[in-house]
Parts: sequence; structure tokens; C-alpha cells
Amino acid sequence: VRGITLSPFQCRRAQFLTQKAGLEDKAKFSVADALAMPFQKGSFDLVWSMESGEHMPDKRQFMRELVRVAAPGGRIIVVTWCHRNLKDGETLTRFEKGLLKLINSIYFLPPWVSMDRYVALAEEEGLEGIKTADWTQVVKPFWPAVLVSCLNWKSIKVLFTSQTVRKGALAILYMMVGYSVGLIKFGVITGQKKK
Repeated sequence: VRGITLSPFQCRRAQFLTQKAGLEDKAKFSVADALAMPFQKGSFDLVWSMESGEHMPDKRQFMRELVRVAAPGGRIIVVTWCHRNLKDGETLTRFEKGLLKLINSIYFLPPWVSMDRYVALAEEEGLEGIKTADWTQVVKPFWPAVLVSCLNWKSIKVLFTSQTVRKGALAILYMMVGYSVGLIKFGVITGQKKK
């Protein structure tokens, strides 16, 4: 296993947990850019991106890199936040655009795309047997659970003293609204690289 993240903190945490589990000879983690991965073409039988697509400013380059590092016949799995699929000629409503803008400003995210857009990008890169799954209903309860977990005196005290924590709390509420109105989707897109 080779894992990458832009976050040095996440990388150190992954290395710590891997060592604690006695798996440091099987799993390695490094700080790297998913839009320019430090791996040779065709390096992996499985390329799995977990909640990363929403962070990518260039979704096409992101998909291109996932396909590039996959071996012929290798599987690619993308698990990501999306906005709802749009009908031909449809755009997001003004309310939906505003809500996503608020979320993205707090989480420092670029614009999102729909699952259909990820499928189109996967097709453009030549993936075969593309399938999707909408895990929204399974993930949706996570956000209220996070909010409830913060309802203690220590968390409430920090809420009044930290602007960052207040923004985070707002983001949780915005995510809950996005899920409740059907705007936010938690999508899975998978396919295989041609042999």
C-alpha cells in the first residue's frame, strides 16, 4: 500500500498508526500532490481515492492521474462529495450555488461536480465497466452525529473563544442543510483501466 496526502499531519498520523499495527513494511505514506503523483505509470492494481476529489481544483487532471498510475486492468475507485446530478441544460439553483460557496469557503474547497461529471471524465480517460453508487443515505447521519458529539461544556466553551471552531460548527450545519435538500451527494465511481 502506498498512500499520499497533502497534509503532513495526516501523513505522520498514518505512519504512526501503521507502525502501531506492525504494518510499516506493507504500507507507506508520504506527502504528495494527487494531481502529479510521484509514481510510475501503471504502478497499482487498485487506485482508491477517499474523499479527495472534492479537494481537487482540476477534476480532469485528477482523473487522468488516477488512471495513469493504475496498471492495465487495474481498478479505480473514487469516493467523493458531489453535488446532485443535473438534467440536460439544468444548472444549480441560486440557493444551491450559495450554499456550496459557503461550505467551500469554510473548508477551502474548489467547486464541486456531480457524479455524472466524474463518470464523463472516467469515460474520457478510457475506463471500462464504470459503475456508480450513491452512499448519501448511509453517510448523511454522520453530520448530525458530529454536531451531537460537540454538545458538551468543553466544546461549547471553545465555541465562544475560537472563530475557527465557530466556522467548523457552521460548516456542519451547512452540510446538514445540503444533505436535507438533496444538493449534497456522497458518491462512489469505479471502473477498470483497459488491459
